[in-house]
This record gives sequence, C-alpha cells and structure tokens, in this order.
Amino acid sequence: MPRAGRVEVAGVRLDPLPEAQVVAHVMDALERGAGGHVVTPNVDICRAATRDPSLRALIDAADLAVADGMPLVWASRLLGRPLPERVTGADLIWSLTAAAADRGLPVYLIGGPPGVAEAARDALCGRYPGLVVAGVHAPPYGFETSAAAMAEVRARLVAARPSLVFAGLGFPRQDRLIAALRSELPGAWFVGCGAAIAFAAGSVRRAPAWMGNHGLEWLYRLLGEPQRLARRYLVDDLPFALRLLTGALLRRALQPREE
Repeated sequence: MPRAGRVEVAGVRLDPLPEAQVVAHVMDALERGAGGHVVTPNVDICRAATRDPSLRALIDAADLAVADGMPLVWASRLLGRPLPERVTGADLIWSLTAAAADRGLPVYLIGGPPGVAEAARDALCGRYPGLVVAGVHAPPYGFETSAAAMAEVRARLVAARPSLVFAGLGFPRQDRLIAALRSELPGAWFVGCGAAIAFAAGSVRRAPAWMGNHGLEWLYRLLGEPQRLARRYLVDDLPFALRLLTGALLRRALQPREE
C-alpha cells in the first residue's frame, strides 16, 4: 500500500522529503534496528511504471520513494503538492555514507563493471576516514537469471552483515533484487542508486550541479554517451517529461480559483 503523505506525480507516489530528512529517517530507523528500502524514481522510471503495474507496485512498496529528477519536482509544484527538492541516488551515496561513517555503521556496494565498486569504496573511504565498507561485489550481467549467481550474491551479502547497502544495478533490477534480499537482512537499509557507484568511483562523470538543478543532467549524459542514451532521452523520456509538465500546467490552469 502507498505510504501516507505521499504525493502522486507522473503516476507514482513520492515522499515529499528533502535529502537531509531522508538521511535522518534512515539513521533513526537503523538505530531502532529497523531496515528499509529507498527507491529514487526519475523520469525514465516513472515512464516505465506508467506502462507496467508491477513496477509501480515496486515503487509503492519501498519505504521511501524520492524524486530523482527536476521535471518531477516542477510538475509537483504546478499541481500544488510540491516536492521540496530533487533527491538523487548519486547524492545519497555520499550523504548516507557520511552519516554511516559517523556512527560506525558498515556499508556494502553492489553493482557496476569489475573494479568500479572497488574504486567507489576507495573514494568513499578517502573522503570519510573510519568508514567501514563491509564488502563490494560486481555480479556478472544477467546474474539474476542464474540460481547459482543469485545464491552467491545472497551469501556474500549475508556474510558481510552491512547496515547500509547501495545497489547500483539500474531500475528495476536493483529494486527487484532488494525486494528478494530484504528478508535476509531485516535490520539493513537498501538504496537503489543506479549509476551512483560509477559516479562515486569517477568512472562516469556527473553533470555540474547547476545543470542538475536546472533539469539538464540528462543533456550532459547524452553528450557523453550519445549512442547509448539517445533513444532513451530523446525518443522516450523527453516527450514523456513534456507531456507531464504540459498536463500539470493545464490542470493548474483549469483548477477553480479560491475567492
């Protein structure tokens, strides 16, 4: 069931929380021994969820769902139910890790090509002395279809006993994996973080902050990887975002004004 207080935007229900409150919520829950799942829907994820009810249910089932995309924030404002800010997995990997380091809580990184999670671990440990990284793992592509590979992922994770798990495998693979593994570590928090591990490692460059704040991070990534991302951004996501904002604007214009 959707969590109380969520705001519906682009067909998905999102928690109206700024990043600092997300971090505080996760840390408070960890202190109580309560685990959870953070999902960070962006325009592409919302577009997929409008077509597949199982993906929408996956987002609804997460303990926290926060908007990773300025078009979602803009649409929420037009609809009169504003989300306070964009909250990305690429930011949470730093802010949650900082909080975990302060409290001595172990983290775990899963995802990325070989060597990327290790590089991200080194970058995080370099910024936050005393950080405990309980493990890193780069499972092979398609591992979720192999019982043996899934058993290895499960065994590594359970043996590491982390408090905080960053799964950077892309939606919905990472979030389906989280749903399958949560019962093994009921006191841990799992964050579906997409490319955040690669960003932290420096193997993929992130857009400057001003581009992200103006909804242009997609353009930066498109210019860097045009062959891989052109269809996703130009054919699928950009028209969806324009329809979303146009629809929100029309709904706002047609709302009866209060006297």
